[in-house]
Amino acid sequence: MEFTKSLVKGKLIKRYKRFFTDIKLAKKVVTAHCANTGSMKGLLDKGNEVYLLQNNDPKRKLKYGLEIIKTRKNLVGVNTHMANKIALHGLKNNLISELKNNDLIKPEVFFNKETRFDFLVEKNNQKSFVEVKNVTLFRNKNTAEFPDAVTSRGSKHLLTLIDAINKGYKTYLLFLVQIQNMKYFKIAKDIDKEYYKNYLIAKKAGVNFLAYRCSISTKKIYIDKKIKIIND
Repeated sequence: MEFTKSLVKGKLIKRYKRFFTDIKLAKKVVTAHCANTGSMKGLLDKGNEVYLLQNNDPKRKLKYGLEIIKTRKNLVGVNTHMANKIALHGLKNNLISELKNNDLIKPEVFFNKETRFDFLVEKNNQKSFVEVKNVTLFRNKNTAEFPDAVTSRGSKHLLTLIDAINKGYKTYLLFLVQIQNMKYFKIAKDIDKEYYKNYLIAKKAGVNFLAYRCSISTKKIYIDKKIKIIND
């Protein structure tokens, strides 16, 4: 996924009310929209280098959106709205080895009245649901983690993926690691024990878990490499 225009470099001052970040640019301070509802644990140190996308939409009050934060020498893609676009690009361009050469790729498909999965893909008459989770947490230099806060919605998705298996679908959960230089991925069980429990149940039931790292620059973000899921 290429950015529509060049990103603007700045320094993080603070994030507040979840959707707002104050950013110091070269000659002014601006308020940028933060499209990430998570805790953004480990990313919000004052002075962190950030990159903003400027928009010219007259309907939008905030003229900048927060796209990338640099912390501990790694660029991190923090716009969760980008995650499904990156995943769709990966599916269309066969960048996910387990989900190549699909006959059909359909975004945002309802499984039941309450749950909509990110993608329905079909290959050789086998239908599969794919749920994408954006990963921005890392607490050591080479291991990405999810979640960064308790997620009851995430647990619900795991259990619903099991239900989909029972109805004849294959199911995948893609942990999209928008962090440079990561070699491994793991569930942050100390942050959400319930999610870890449901992850183990889902794995045993046949949900396919994948972790793919993105290549990140100020020009584009795309799926780059599969990384190992570790359990400790």
